[in-house]
Amino acid sequence: MSVRVLPDFLINQIAAGEVVERPASVVKELVENALDAGADQIVIDVVDGGRTLISVIDNGGGMTRDDLACAITRHATSKLPDDDLLNINFMGFRGEALPSIASVSDMTIDTCNGVDENGWQIDCNTHEIRPSDWQTGTRIRVKNLFAKTPARLKFLRGDRAEMMSVLEVVKRLAMARPDVGFVLNNKWHFAKNEDLLKRIESVMGQDVVGRMLDLDVASGSTVGMRLMGFVSEPTLRRASSVDQYLFVNGRPVKDKVLVGALRAAYMDVMHAREFPLCALYLSLPTNAVDVNVSPAKTEVHFLEPTHVRSFIIKSLRDRLAKTMVPQVEKTVVSQPSMTLQQVSAPQRFDFGIRTDSFKVADKPIAREFGNFQDIRPVVRQDDLGQQPVQSVEPPLGRVVGQIANKYIIAYKDGNMVVVDQHAAHERITYEKLRGHKIKTQPLLTPIVINLREEDVMAIMTIADELKQSGVVLDAFGESAIAIFEKPADWDLDWEQVLQSVADEVRENGHSSQLSEKLHLKLANWACHHSVRAGQKLDMLQMDTLLRDIEKTERAGQCNHGRPVYKFIPLSEMDSWFERL
Repeated sequence: MSVRVLPDFLINQIAAGEVVERPASVVKELVENALDAGADQIVIDVVDGGRTLISVIDNGGGMTRDDLACAITRHATSKLPDDDLLNINFMGFRGEALPSIASVSDMTIDTCNGVDENGWQIDCNTHEIRPSDWQTGTRIRVKNLFAKTPARLKFLRGDRAEMMSVLEVVKRLAMARPDVGFVLNNKWHFAKNEDLLKRIESVMGQDVVGRMLDLDVASGSTVGMRLMGFVSEPTLRRASSVDQYLFVNGRPVKDKVLVGALRAAYMDVMHAREFPLCALYLSLPTNAVDVNVSPAKTEVHFLEPTHVRSFIIKSLRDRLAKTMVPQVEKTVVSQPSMTLQQVSAPQRFDFGIRTDSFKVADKPIAREFGNFQDIRPVVRQDDLGQQPVQSVEPPLGRVVGQIANKYIIAYKDGNMVVVDQHAAHERITYEKLRGHKIKTQPLLTPIVINLREEDVMAIMTIADELKQSGVVLDAFGESAIAIFEKPADWDLDWEQVLQSVADEVRENGHSSQLSEKLHLKLANWACHHSVRAGQKLDMLQMDTLLRDIEKTERAGQCNHGRPVYKFIPLSEMDSWFERL
């Protein structure tokens, strides 16, 4: 069979298969072009989920007659003035969207650049250009999508499902540009020049009000990264990742490095099957990231993905770790190495790791219940002519009592404070355990695991990260891994663990298998060795617990993501009894 060059119409339809997957893809490409044209108001109308009509109107710069004729030819773009694919500062750039859409639909474009005496219209089927009365910006109308390719048409979902996909695309673009106004079907409105937090509330829902944490961190490295935006409190979560909005240099992306970093940052404050909400904007030099990866432009390749991941994880963890009493300085006390058995009262402990598997890493051990020598009552001057020292009201107030041997009740500035005693002590215990490093066990005879060559290469790329989890290993030939040091008394199936690590690295470029196993062990230990619901505490013990949780990082929730305390305003209680 001889080699031949495909006809243009077939080339365009093949390109359309890469760029135009569904109506939402059309909306994404057209709106991105509008943003690149400088539009600050975009109106989208979709009929029958996009099958019948997609209309996008913008007030951007518009095009001349010559530009309009060139715009629907393949690989035509105004986005690469210096022909540098590593210096892309636009939303769209590939030059395939308009001819690809035109090849599978009936498309017309009306445009006016504000300089010509009149606007122009092109019929993309006939390529005929005629004068138009269009006055500002550009309007693109896409009719009968996939009518020319019926095989593609039958794979579309129902109108409602396609409409929801379009809405999701518009939401992501609205989050990328809060300075731009968006209107979809005259039903969903996002105001122009909207405050970012207000835009987040408009997109994610009213339940996020007052529950998003701001973030603005710059890296100290030569790469020059900056991460800003908002993340949710750990007690605010979703059952899916639907409200996770991630952006790289202003471009909405769905990147495995960013998603993995977000999951790792929330690992010890949220259940693995739950997802935080976020609107995170990562900025870095254009030559440190390649956005020319896929036609859909939702994936990126970082020059140094490990540095990006660690920067994001550290930034998010530091933000989540803010204590209620940041002004209290923690005094570092030098103490000999201690085992978990010395840290807490001995109890039954059996999940594959013994209590001597951890040692202190130069951090103090917080006081336990029953050890109250650190408690200091409020000191006041006597009446010898001096002014009394004012008592400082602690963040969680003063203890009033205990309910059902489960909840501690306190009062603070017109609020009743309800504290879950088990969740509070569980967080305190867990944070103490985080101050311990794993006691490792050197092996006289290394454990040799046979793997495929590609798995060995994958594992060796993260050997330094595995060492931080207590596993020291090296390649043993081309198709085996030798473990020379491992966490003491970790009874794991190392062949299965390393295979899982290799699979994860090959898919995502990183692995959190061992860190998640360590987190699970610490979380279970903390849960089993904390004050239980149903345990009676005296006033001094309750006060000690409240003062400790005030100075503990991530104090708002236990390591399973459940809230530790709640404030109930006195005014709300008054309304219960009609004291208005």
